[in-house]
Amino acid sequence: MAGVTTIGVIDDDRMLVDGMRAWLRDEPGLRLTASAATVGEFLGLCPPDGAPAEVVLLDLVLRDGSTPTGNIHRLRETGSRVLVISTVPDRSRIVESLRAGADGYLTKDNDLPTLAAAVADIAAGRGAHSPELAFACAHDTDPARPRLSPRERQILLDYASGMTLKSAARRAGITVHTAKDYLDRVKTKYREAGRAAYTKIDLARRVHEDGLGGS
Repeated sequence: MAGVTTIGVIDDDRMLVDGMRAWLRDEPGLRLTASAATVGEFLGLCPPDGAPAEVVLLDLVLRDGSTPTGNIHRLRETGSRVLVISTVPDRSRIVESLRAGADGYLTKDNDLPTLAAAVADIAAGRGAHSPELAFACAHDTDPARPRLSPRERQILLDYASGMTLKSAARRAGITVHTAKDYLDRVKTKYREAGRAAYTKIDLARRVHEDGLGGS
C-alpha cells in the first residue's frame, strides 16, 4: 500500500501488544502486520519473498532467554529495520543495541506521535533521534568511539545517509555554516581516535561500524 509503513511488534507482554494494535489502528501511514512473543515466532510469520514488516518494534528483554544483540541480528538479516523499545533507558544496553544494528531506541512511556515520528525516520533510513539514544551515545566510554554531542550526531547521521549538508542543516534548523562546523568537529574527533573520516563514504562506514544509525 503506497505511503504506508508496515510494522511488526515483538513483545511478550500481551497487554502491551494488544494496546499497540489498538493504538496503531487509526494511525495514518502505519499498519501493524505481525506480532509475536519471540523473534523465532515472529520469523515464522515471514513470507517467502521478504520480511513481514519494514520496521520491527523489539522489546529489549524477552523472557525466552534470547539476547538483544542476537535478536537484532536475526531481524536485520530478514531486511527489517529495528526500533528497540524498553521500560527504562538502560545506557549500556542502548549502546549495545546500536552496535548490533538497531536503528533507534525508545522507552515505552513515549506517546504515539513520538513513536510514529521515530518509525517514519527509520523507514526513511535516517535512524530515530531520541533523548534516550542521544544521552547514551554522549556517555559511551569506548575510547575508539568519539563522544559526539546530540547535534553532531544528528548532522553526521543525516549527512552520511546521503543528504546534502544544506539539507541536513535545514532539517536541524541551523545554518549551513553551523552544520559544517559540527561536521568538521565530527571528522576531527574520528581522526583523533585513529579512524579515517575524510569523505562521506568514510563517515558512512564509521556510522555503520559504531551502530549509530543501523546498517
